[in-house]
Amino acid sequence: MSTMATEQKELVSLLDDTFDTLDSVLADQHPELKQREVGTVTYVGQGIAHVAGLPHIKAEEIVRFPGNLFGLVFNIDPDEIGVILLGESEYIQAGSEVRRTGRVLDVPVGEGMIGRVVGATGQPLDNLGDIKAVKRYPVERQAPPVMDRSPVTVPLQTGIKVIDALIPIGRGQRELLLGDRLTGKTAICLDTIINQWDKNVICIYCAIGKKTSDVAKVIADLKERNAMSYTIVVVATGEDPPGMQFIAPYAATSIGEYFMEKGKDVLVVYDDLSCHARSYRELSLLLRRPPGREAFPGDIFYIHSRLLERSTHLKEELGGGSLTALPITETEAQDISAYIPTNLISITDGQIYLSPRLFQKGILPAVDVGKSVSRVGGKAQLPAYRFVAGDLRISYSQFEELETFSRFGTRLDENTKKVLERGWRVREILNQPQYKPMRVSEQITALMSITCGAFDAVPIGKIVEAEGLVRKQVVADHGDLCGRIEAGQKLEIRDKETLQNLAGSIAGTMMGAEENADH
Repeated sequence: MSTMATEQKELVSLLDDTFDTLDSVLADQHPELKQREVGTVTYVGQGIAHVAGLPHIKAEEIVRFPGNLFGLVFNIDPDEIGVILLGESEYIQAGSEVRRTGRVLDVPVGEGMIGRVVGATGQPLDNLGDIKAVKRYPVERQAPPVMDRSPVTVPLQTGIKVIDALIPIGRGQRELLLGDRLTGKTAICLDTIINQWDKNVICIYCAIGKKTSDVAKVIADLKERNAMSYTIVVVATGEDPPGMQFIAPYAATSIGEYFMEKGKDVLVVYDDLSCHARSYRELSLLLRRPPGREAFPGDIFYIHSRLLERSTHLKEELGGGSLTALPITETEAQDISAYIPTNLISITDGQIYLSPRLFQKGILPAVDVGKSVSRVGGKAQLPAYRFVAGDLRISYSQFEELETFSRFGTRLDENTKKVLERGWRVREILNQPQYKPMRVSEQITALMSITCGAFDAVPIGKIVEAEGLVRKQVVADHGDLCGRIEAGQKLEIRDKETLQNLAGSIAGTMMGAEENADH
């Protein structure tokens, strides 16, 4: 009996301690009733849902569905709201409960994003663990006002001769790449990213509506060339819901804006905005928004302008950071006057057009110089380019026109033949294989070899070999000159003579070796 009495006393003591703890905890609690708006799903479609209730919902607010699925409020009608689903809708059905969250869609930002592959809402896709974010930025952010911006003056070197020399891009510029399928648009952007390895530029590649295999190949190429150490990949593949494809470029821009506001230079590639426009059209038609031209909704121009206006060069007082945009759009049958391409051409600061005709001829990159333009132009170009290739663009365009007429088989005078011979060599020197971006000094040397006439006697089939020798020689023997070119210093007459003599001696050596071989 004594043992049972002891156990009872211990149990009573334990209960007393428990009740004392509960009393102390509850003493600090002040329960209050809160209103919570709850809606009901009335219709579920492919990537969208209609919800009744939620009378105080706000535009672009996030709502929560069963299964922890989120949606973005898109339409607000008197009787119901239209919601874009940010995930698979297989667990939602009519009658499901919908709750407000009171917040807008945001993404994690910070240094921890660099080197990662993430989805449109910032979730990691690379099996490297959670992302250590500094803060979260809304996906939709206001573009910097005009008074906070500075002129675009610093070049963004792509490493591609035809672009850096003839269609220069500046940091903070928006340069559109357009062309038919499989003409090398993504290849140019990848070369540009790879060329930033020593330029202190953070790169963001945003894949919109691409095949998963294509995205995997891009990531593998970037890893193979050690470009992922300064690159962020944002992915919304064609298998993802249209809502994820729609928000992906805005999320990528918000990630880039964090670094821009820290005073850094950022490059964002949107690949591609044709898929983005189609996903928006799909959502709009499903939500019964009025269709316009080509069934696109009336605000199709606005969705791209509010995205690309966020790219800029900030004033020094705000850190002096920049966000450069390289949007890609696809044309059909070389029609650059189609609805989406013309919209984007009018928004951006220039365009680079890739011609399937040149691509089929093996002229790579297949840049059509006549239809391409940079509205920033020489203001964001190193002085050495203007010194060496100042009138190269117009002379090359004249050559292409002359070449067309020469095909009719008419007799050509000597001057015309010289122009054609020089033009063919210029075209050959502007050819460049993928994944081989060039240093500025090597580009300048190669261009100088052509424009000064040193390679006029070199057979066209030997131009690539001669170019390789000249580039190798200038790096080996004239390191100080290369340093001054890449530092942005102006070239002097003696520098031009140095490059001319170098090209002339190599051309002479090659021609002498060829003559000896003939004998």
